[in-house]
Amino acid sequence: MQEGKQLRDVTALTVPRVGRVEETGDPSLPYRLLDQDGIEVAAVSEFLLDMLADDDSPASLRSYAYELLAWFRFLWAVDVPWDRVGRAEARDFALWLKMVKKPPRPRRPDAPAPGSVNPVTGKRYAGENYAARTRRHARAVVRSFYEYHRDMHGRPLLNPFPKTKRAEDEHLNAHHNPMHALKHPVRRAPYQPKEPRRTPRGIPDQAFNELFAALPSHRDRALVAFYISAGPRASELLGVSRDRVSPGDQTIGVIRKGSRALQWIPASSDAFVWLRLYQQQIRPQALDGPEEPLWWTLRRPIRPLSYDAARMVFTRANETLGANWTLHDLRHSAAKRMVRDPKLSLTDVQWVLGHLHISTTEQYLEPAEDEVVAHVLAHHARQAAEPVKPVMPAPGYRSEVLQTLLGTAALGGGPA
Repeated sequence: MQEGKQLRDVTALTVPRVGRVEETGDPSLPYRLLDQDGIEVAAVSEFLLDMLADDDSPASLRSYAYELLAWFRFLWAVDVPWDRVGRAEARDFALWLKMVKKPPRPRRPDAPAPGSVNPVTGKRYAGENYAARTRRHARAVVRSFYEYHRDMHGRPLLNPFPKTKRAEDEHLNAHHNPMHALKHPVRRAPYQPKEPRRTPRGIPDQAFNELFAALPSHRDRALVAFYISAGPRASELLGVSRDRVSPGDQTIGVIRKGSRALQWIPASSDAFVWLRLYQQQIRPQALDGPEEPLWWTLRRPIRPLSYDAARMVFTRANETLGANWTLHDLRHSAAKRMVRDPKLSLTDVQWVLGHLHISTTEQYLEPAEDEVVAHVLAHHARQAAEPVKPVMPAPGYRSEVLQTLLGTAALGGGPA
């Protein structure tokens, strides 16, 4: 934007929901971005292809494609070509993401208001605006998109989303020791939202028991038992095949989300009991090949259980209890339970959860607010229940004088 031009009013800006991300079914480029006319955006496809060559997962490509779709929709609305953007467009995009409301989803008339707090769990429902973590991710994606084109083609000359202003901060973690916490820059980069402080919240034991009792089938009980005892991510457990279950060793083999490496992780004996009951229940239906999926739908026609289907099962159990727990809360709960065991080291927990940095595992050492309140109230209850120990006067002091000064109760008598 040239000097002297009127500033863009992002509050009055209308950004049409045009264009889309298309799943191609082609492993050489699983996703691509199409513009409002259905034409492939070549600059985005080239960037995604570079990500794939750099061994990024298809899930990462999908995530980046959707963030770039939001960026290109904004550019189409302000009528600025993607390779002619400047700091003004970066600033206005950051403002627009901060102020605009998310596209509304179909909601039941009795659905809780966005941003309200669930009375059972104490967790807040998603708000109407984009969260700070979402905006931080969007900025990081768009910045990496321009860094690629700047390095590969020399345009644009300057990245509209620059790094932090201090040069030494750019290489802050260049030689980072994974056993130590990551260092953070002295100040944030321009247009980067503040990183919210987040304490992982687990499901209390009593609430988990109620949730488990509300599950309708052996399959769902087996799933939740594996989630709460082994702590895999939702997609990792749903991707387990029949040949990656070892009841004798009491382990299951999951493909890790980040590294995509196979890891055999231990689970509780209860989880394998529920798994056996579930397998007996569906044995005449599901395929028995060793490479077939472990988890199937229970209704005909049977098909592999997807993440959305598993989430809906969990949602229905939540509705019975009036709660809003999520599948990922089970992973947090498993981590909380493990770190509370003094015989498990933090590196043991790190390995089971598949964390690259131990600093990620350390966040589970920090108690949630409700846990602190419960612990302190229990402390006060123990203090009140303890009998008052009589205070014996030191030699040379008369007891009647101390009673007048301190009260009868302090010396082991009745109420003062």
